[in-house]
Amino acid sequence: MTRASNALHTAIRPGQVWRDTNGNRIQAHGGSILHHDGTFYWYGENKERSTPGSGVWHWGIRCYSSTDLYNWTDEGLIIPPDEDDPTSPLHPAQMVDRPHIIHDARSGRYVCWLKVMGADGVQTATILVADRLLGPYEIVRTGLRPLGMSAGDFDLAVAPDDGKAYTYFERVHSELICADLTDDYTGVTGYYSTHFPRRQPPEVREAPSYFSRHGLHYLITSGTTAYFPNQSEAAVAQTYHGPWTVLGDPHPADPTGMSFRSQVSSVFRHPGKKDLYIALADRWLPDVPAEVAQQAPGHFRRLFSGEATGLRTPLDAVVVDTSRADYVWLPLRFQGDMPILDWRDEWRIEDFQ
Repeated sequence: MTRASNALHTAIRPGQVWRDTNGNRIQAHGGSILHHDGTFYWYGENKERSTPGSGVWHWGIRCYSSTDLYNWTDEGLIIPPDEDDPTSPLHPAQMVDRPHIIHDARSGRYVCWLKVMGADGVQTATILVADRLLGPYEIVRTGLRPLGMSAGDFDLAVAPDDGKAYTYFERVHSELICADLTDDYTGVTGYYSTHFPRRQPPEVREAPSYFSRHGLHYLITSGTTAYFPNQSEAAVAQTYHGPWTVLGDPHPADPTGMSFRSQVSSVFRHPGKKDLYIALADRWLPDVPAEVAQQAPGHFRRLFSGEATGLRTPLDAVVVDTSRADYVWLPLRFQGDMPILDWRDEWRIEDFQ
């Protein structure tokens, strides 16, 4: 149901319900922002029908537009679900996550990569292309296992000087990979590097969010605890392929180690500001008490060590309802090379130069 909304937003309020100009909850999870001709476009997973027991993992990829980053107009489903074909990666029951769209300045096309988690545990990529940011998008590749690997959460990056593109993806429950994309951005060349090897979840890094600043390359990643929050980690390098230096938790003011109960999905540089970088994050489980969520890392550590067989914890009682997920957007500040996210109940773009 659409709710009328006449009040304009004049600030960003992390963790509060964010509604579009029609009064509906914004549904752009695992999201990113593109800027084109003075307009911001925020796109992500549409979880409006992903209620408990629905069997709906996603309802397509939704996009919103704004000129101020506060008030967002619903532009609809730029990639709709395929309701009729259960084998399609776009079927609502398919586990589609984390859309990332990059623009190929040479061809003028927009290229979208989607992560698809298979029932067999193998994670692949589906790739679509469009002549316009808002679509329509056409699938050009399905079932891609980059470098023959099961590829989990990822991000895409395009070098501003030569247009060369890269993907950063989690080699599932193992390490992070940086791989060169082909010239048309729809595959990988075979050249890659490996980073942040970890023995098992929750230490394995996922949800990589790439950005660059002052000639340096940054990644913010999360641990691996499903929808439960955990401690983020920032790293810096002088090249796309590293080597990467781990800097630590970019949420040092959160003593719980839960990244303000959120997971960063992307980092966006404001084109009209001198040095404003905004971390977009999802608060996937806003109704779960902090003391329950804090148990997730230990539980996943025991689970993947084979020590949690038959063990019941408060986590088992959590009902995951991603249709109610909220957003935590915060500006980055830098202490030397270290990116830091401070909690703010409310903040404004106009407060930055």
